[in-house]
Amino acid sequence: MQDQKNTIIAIVLSAIVLIAWQYFFATPQANRQRQLAEQQRQEQVEKQPAAPAGTAGSPTAGAPQAPGQAASGAAPQPREKVLAATPRVEIDTPSVKGSIDLRGARLDDLSLVKYRETVDPNSPIVVLLAPSGTEDPFYAEFGWIAGAGTTVKLPNADTVWRQEGSGALQVGHPVTLVYDNGEGLEFHRTIGVDDKYLFTVEDSVSNKGAAPVTLYPYGLISRHGTPKTLGYYILHEGFIGVLDGSVQEKSYKSIEEKRADFNNTKGWLGITDKYWAATLLPDPQANLTAEFSADTTTAIKRYQASYFLDAHTVAPGATTSAMGRLFAGAKEVSVVNGYNDALHLDRFDRLIDWGYLYFITKPMFWALDSIYKLVGNFGIAILIVTVIIKGLFFPLANKSYASMAKMKTIQPKMQALRERYADDKVKQQQELMELYKTEKINPIAGCLPILIQVPVFFSLYKVLFITIEMRHAPFFGWIKDLSAPDPTTIFNLFGLIHWDPSQVPVIGHYLMLGAWPLIMGVTMWAQMKLNPPPPDPAQKVIFDWMPVIFTFMLAGFSAGLVIYWAWNNSLSVLQQSVIMSRHGAKIELFDNIKSIGTKVKGLFRRGPRVL
Repeated sequence: MQDQKNTIIAIVLSAIVLIAWQYFFATPQANRQRQLAEQQRQEQVEKQPAAPAGTAGSPTAGAPQAPGQAASGAAPQPREKVLAATPRVEIDTPSVKGSIDLRGARLDDLSLVKYRETVDPNSPIVVLLAPSGTEDPFYAEFGWIAGAGTTVKLPNADTVWRQEGSGALQVGHPVTLVYDNGEGLEFHRTIGVDDKYLFTVEDSVSNKGAAPVTLYPYGLISRHGTPKTLGYYILHEGFIGVLDGSVQEKSYKSIEEKRADFNNTKGWLGITDKYWAATLLPDPQANLTAEFSADTTTAIKRYQASYFLDAHTVAPGATTSAMGRLFAGAKEVSVVNGYNDALHLDRFDRLIDWGYLYFITKPMFWALDSIYKLVGNFGIAILIVTVIIKGLFFPLANKSYASMAKMKTIQPKMQALRERYADDKVKQQQELMELYKTEKINPIAGCLPILIQVPVFFSLYKVLFITIEMRHAPFFGWIKDLSAPDPTTIFNLFGLIHWDPSQVPVIGHYLMLGAWPLIMGVTMWAQMKLNPPPPDPAQKVIFDWMPVIFTFMLAGFSAGLVIYWAWNNSLSVLQQSVIMSRHGAKIELFDNIKSIGTKVKGLFRRGPRVL
């Protein structure tokens, strides 16, 4: 009966791993193939005649809507050509560079100077925002919209603003833009930026006419074309915000099917990628009418996160103003947390996808980051955190390994009971349980070390996967990015043969079996060989093949995670060996290694077969 329980446990654990592989790798690969096909289809659609662009800033029959701009079906132009086509104000800070388009006064050109596309220091810097007319338009816009029935002339996407003074937008040096509609309204827009990724936009309207005017302040983020998402189950990419008192995470697909409206609410909203985001941060106490929407009627889809505030009525001779903020940059943990506290935002830290188990993943990141600041290497930090975790669970692990050691010492008694009651399974089980009780053994205690690893494994995987601090973080040797899989593979002798196994159709992904996954597999095999072979043949087969299965499956995981697993296995082998020796249990590992060595020698000593 106990053997059957152990077999069931092993099967369940294997199933968990297989399901995890399906979610983390098989499904994302299929998604990426579908996205590639969709991209190719869109490229064909974009070659069709252009659809007419929508008109921004027009009044609506009902509640006002944030204008934005319809996606054009025209073929995209090179970024440099589009930027040179309109007058612009330069943005130059230690963290971002780009420009503001004076036509429309949009923030539509932004690059993150501290981040590059790949680990190569000479690779291009990451581009976040891009103007309309390029391949992937992504921009933010602020302004005013008129109420129902109002025909006042307002600035729109085609309005050319004038800069007061000169100079670039820099930290401590805001820029002011001016537009006069010629009908009694003068608009001023002052844009400031800090040394990170926060833009502050203050809009004011002076009424020099003879009649009052009612206007609504708005803000929007627009993205043209379906973004290329990674498609991972544990990572959210798409619309995000805290609205109606809860965290809102909507996929692009779900908003295509049904837009999301939020009325009379407070919060923030925007669009997020894995490492980067653009979010609107209105006054935390302001009442918002917000929405996530998608326009799928044009050749290129357009996605928009927008809000408008309560109406401002501007009397003749009066001036009114509204303030908005834009976060556009890298989702650095300290920066996001800092804005959350300084601006009194509602759960802005959830812009980083910590997941439902954030109470585990956030402390895990804190521990890694704190140690990293001392040692200067996230790989070393992972090793140290593993030791600390082993120390925290030392009493529980000791109890488990001690129980396993006792189980080994009573193996002869257990075997004798099985033989004595071979024809009476009920009596056999009763006698085994009585033996466990007499010897004070918990037969399932050996599973505890594995169960302890599950939340730690998940939290570390999540931290390595989602945090930008881990992106391109090197270890030693060939590991240049702990958040990426080990780039080597045994199938080209770790680079000695100039051949890329990943290009092999269908099975190429499985041939990327690097050095660290092999090390992990060996340490896992060593840990399992500390115990004698299970008496049940089916169970023995499962346990014999499990290190091989894990080796191939973890080969596609982050190198940092594989290093953690290998290091944790090594510490467990050492700890278990010491405890078993203290309890007088025989350590089977050395005999198993000796047995394998004998078999290998026997293969080489055999002479040629005589046919």
